[in-house]
Amino acid sequence: MRVLMILPALTEATSPLFRPIKYSLFPPLGLATLAAYLPDDDEVRIVDEHVERFDPAGGDRLPDLVVIQVYITSARRSYELADWYRARGVFVALGGLHVTSLPDEAAAHADAVFLGPGEDTWPVFLADLRRRAPLPRYTSKQRTLERLPPIRRDLIQRHRYLVPNSIVVSRGCPHHCDFCYKDAFFGGGKSFYTQAVDAALAEIDRLPGRHLYFLDDHLFGNRRFALALFEGMRGMGRVFQAASTVDAVLAPDLLEAAAGAGLRSLFVGFESVNAANLAAQRKRQNIGRDYAAVARRIHDAGAMVNASFVFGMDEDGPDVFDRTVEWAVAQGIETATFHIMTPYPGTGLFRRIEAEGRIAHRDWELYDTRHVVYEPRGMTARQLEDGYWRAYKDFYRWGALWRGAASHGRAGDRLRHLAYAGAWKKFERVWDALIRTRQVLHALPLLEAALASFGGRRPERGSGAQQRQDGEHAAVGVR
Repeated sequence: MRVLMILPALTEATSPLFRPIKYSLFPPLGLATLAAYLPDDDEVRIVDEHVERFDPAGGDRLPDLVVIQVYITSARRSYELADWYRARGVFVALGGLHVTSLPDEAAAHADAVFLGPGEDTWPVFLADLRRRAPLPRYTSKQRTLERLPPIRRDLIQRHRYLVPNSIVVSRGCPHHCDFCYKDAFFGGGKSFYTQAVDAALAEIDRLPGRHLYFLDDHLFGNRRFALALFEGMRGMGRVFQAASTVDAVLAPDLLEAAAGAGLRSLFVGFESVNAANLAAQRKRQNIGRDYAAVARRIHDAGAMVNASFVFGMDEDGPDVFDRTVEWAVAQGIETATFHIMTPYPGTGLFRRIEAEGRIAHRDWELYDTRHVVYEPRGMTARQLEDGYWRAYKDFYRWGALWRGAASHGRAGDRLRHLAYAGAWKKFERVWDALIRTRQVLHALPLLEAALASFGGRRPERGSGAQQRQDGEHAAVGVR
């Protein structure tokens, strides 16, 4: 059987004028995971439109099966490709976040749709397909990563990605925030589960080089699993980046164990500097936490902070942008990711905003966290969009980068702050040139060097009584 797997791209990612580096970071692991269930005699190809141009009419033979992973902002392109293949008699399967949120919409463009994660439903579908009796809809119920076959990394074009060694060792998140798209994806079954530690370590061992990027929504989400994983990674000589929550950062021992295993950069969802917003969004893991202590503990452990913030929640006014940037710069946060609050279909936030009559439109291409797609409460839509772009500009000004770097006590940390943050945002044209000439992987040694230079010291704070004190602080960093 000839199988074609496609990750459709956003319009911006295929622009002939400028290609942001974020679209060339990670390969499509989800598709490569599904490909591992196919027998060796199947002919399989993975196409990622973020890093290569693709014309469905360009091949000499049509595939027997087309599998398309659909995100909300790529839905139009996904349906366009699906319709093209179906018109020519090819069986088309659609899955992903958007399909799970709006299965009836997706079903109009597919022969089969997949709701939720596919590890349990995909093998069933393949068996059904081979006996010519596929179902139109497969819904995940049994959530497990046991006996997960090795990911088909041989189908990934490593040279096209800055971070080819991305890895996922868990699924979902133990928390249930109203605005989280992933929470809807894992509805109807277990919402957080992990691989066996030995299986995760074996996958890590198969990856070349030093650098890893854990794409897990919450790598620290299962304390026992995380501690065992980090213990198994000690001595591997790896440096890695990952994501966690503020409460896990403040918990004793976890952060130190991760740093000892090679953690050098941590993505943390601070989300809002307005405490009232957190309860409204069910962001319970952030309520009552000292954000400054979170940043301090990560830095003391020898890692960098990648902070995430969301603008446009109901308690936000026009002052939220300057306040957020000022707080982040003052804490010496190396990189920040800003978002406009986006009510994704299938989430509690969407249901609430829709019930209030505040959904502006359903043009899914604009549900990208950069456009306002609802009616804000505390400011106008124009103020929200302008403030979002101003926050990025202000945070990554050279003056702000210098001030953030100056907050670090060590000269080496100050230099690395400037190098890492500056390279990320101040050299975008260089990244664009590397992407277009397929040389982006050559920048990986520089990334490894920057990350490896962190963590070369014992934490100065954040152990014993200090850990407990940081965890018990009132939310002095939140107003």
